Amino acid sequence: MIPHLPLAFGAMNYVEIIRDASFIELAVLLLLMAVSVASWALIAMKATQLSRARAQSLTFLDTFWKASRLEAIYQSAQKLEGSPLSKVFCAGYEELSKLAQTGTQDGGAEAAMSAKLGGIENVERALNRAATAQITELENRVSFLGTVGAASPFVGLFGTVIGILGAFNNIAEQGNATLATVAAPVGNALFATAAGLFAAIPAVVAYNSFVSRIKVFDTEMSNFSADFLNIIKRHFFR
Repeated sequence: MIPHLPLAFGAMNYVEIIRDASFIELAVLLLLMAVSVASWALIAMKATQLSRARAQSLTFLDTFWKASRLEAIYQSAQKLEGSPLSKVFCAGYEELSKLAQTGTQDGGAEAAMSAKLGGIENVERALNRAATAQITELENRVSFLGTVGAASPFVGLFGTVIGILGAFNNIAEQGNATLATVAAPVGNALFATAAGLFAAIPAVVAYNSFVSRIKVFDTEMSNFSADFLNIIKRHFFR
């Protein structure tokens, strides 16, 4: 038969640690636990969002370079709501359509747009605004992971310091400073530092990964905007 095992890892009993912890230590551990759970939830959400954005962006680029009409690309792009590139294209296309409608009312779409000195600048501004909005959306809440990664070790260290102070105060009151009486309280106090590192390490790794992936999207949107502007310059602003 398998013997009953306590909630312990090696010689560490977590129930005993929590039972012997002071109010401040418990508050620190609960805070770190809540932050860790929130971090993992955010990591899962952002990983899903960025993976979806990558897959849909590849689909959009394939459609963009194979299609011959901007209207067909626009209809396909509207279905790819998770792609930053499709959102940038839609913003540019909608601005181009407004200029085309204005030109048609003035008599001759291409002639009117060619004569309209600010036409290409309007499209470029629309592309830049859309790209900025998409980067802001991708970066939303990512800074929380950076904050968790930077602050959690210090929060854990604070709990450890409080625990060690309490342990030495108890030792001083009892007048017994043997290794047996010192080791257990100090070891339990160090658990807060371990909890801080447990919360911080995944957050830092995820933060660096997400920031790197978002930079790639930023570069891709800049390159796509330049390519799209070149295309419409050749066909609509001659």
